[in-house]
Amino acid sequence: MGYRGPRVVHMTTDTPVNTTDTNGTGTHHHGPRMRMHELAPEVQKAMMGLERAARKGLEPTLIELVKIRASQLNHCAFCLDMHTKDARRAGESEERIFLLSAWEEATGFYTEKEQAALALTEAVTVLTDGFVPDAVYERAARSFGEQELAQLIAMIVTINAWNRIGVTTRLTPGLYQVANH
Repeated sequence: MGYRGPRVVHMTTDTPVNTTDTNGTGTHHHGPRMRMHELAPEVQKAMMGLERAARKGLEPTLIELVKIRASQLNHCAFCLDMHTKDARRAGESEERIFLLSAWEEATGFYTEKEQAALALTEAVTVLTDGFVPDAVYERAARSFGEQELAQLIAMIVTINAWNRIGVTTRLTPGLYQVANH
């Protein structure tokens, strides 16, 4: 059965959390800001369509590794919760999930193809130099066929869009439940 999208329970009914802001000058409210999926249903529908299209032809565990890594970089707690759960359901080991933030130091745990995908994920997500370096793109192009690389790029762009929605609207982690399909 195909991807049906995330299953979320009561995204805005949990207790907000107050934390110190990045300047250490006070606190900010960490409760959900809005139910964007209800307020912009056509955007939600389009994002779900993009999600389904982007994942075609990619291995489920690779998809989740990419999503977890982008979500780490974007500080999207909701997406980290979701994709670590989805990765476990897809058969990914806890050890590889735990080491993902330091994948370059733990290369023995990831295939060359996975490493190339993670490097590309970081380059597309961060865009530090305003572009994806040629060496990173060429590494990915050596590891993936042209169509699969196009799908990978689409997946990276998609998770970055989801992360930005999650961080901006402050989706609450811990409420996602893996769908039974």
